[in-house]
Amino acid sequence: MATIRFLLCFIFLATAFKPAVPDRHLLRQSNQNVRQKIVRIATAEVGVKETGYSNRGIRVEEYLRYVSLKGGQPWCAAYVSWVFGQAGFAKPRSGWSPDLFPSSRLARSALPANLIGIYFSELKRIAHVGIVVRQDGDWIVSVEGNTNDNGSRDGDGVYVRRRHARTIKQFADWTDGERRLP
Repeated sequence: MATIRFLLCFIFLATAFKPAVPDRHLLRQSNQNVRQKIVRIATAEVGVKETGYSNRGIRVEEYLRYVSLKGGQPWCAAYVSWVFGQAGFAKPRSGWSPDLFPSSRLARSALPANLIGIYFSELKRIAHVGIVVRQDGDWIVSVEGNTNDNGSRDGDGVYVRRRHARTIKQFADWTDGERRLP
């Protein structure tokens, strides 16, 4: 009888004082809110253009300064890093596209706010990056800096692009990364 009382008391205490674990649904919803925020910030920049087609301009140089680069440098990765910074993330923070695809961040799908990496065989590396807005069948809609209507990796502004999934080398997910304090 004492054993049964002990077990009942133990079960009561264990359930009464269990640690507060966030509901998985709330965590999933929070991650969706973060993803939506990143996509909103990225799409708000659509229409930013270079001045003189030379990787320069007030906004372009702001993206580049965010990753400690001077004007005149390629800026697709700087743009992506800047967007994440505006959303409160400390990382990614690099102007070098391959840096945004470490093995620890690779993803299998094109969720909103994931990154797309475009591989260029002549450079033998990922040389362009963008932010996924949504997947539409076999097509990925993304927001990309330093591109153009033709999808160049050295364009003149921030554009919404539609790329076939087979043209994307890798996806990366930084949405569960280190957040800065507001």
